[in-house]
Amino acid sequence: MKDTAEYLGLSPHTLYVWRHRRQGPPSFRMGPRGRVMYRLEALDAWVSAQEQADSRSNPALAPLNARPQERSAHLPSA
Repeated sequence: MKDTAEYLGLSPHTLYVWRHRRQGPPSFRMGPRGRVMYRLEALDAWVSAQEQADSRSNPALAPLNARPQERSAHLPSA
């Protein structure tokens, strides 16, 4: 997990907490001792997905690029 945390630029503790909360990159247990493993391809795909979900990296999600919403012409009844 230490190598994975270093690869992602995170602390091992952050990676541990994310795994516990099922928030971080996909992982699995392997071997008789249940060592936590991460596939490099899965890490890269997860990082890419995080980048696309961030409006600062994805212009399509940037709120300042969105068209203004039109207001309804009628008022709701009281």
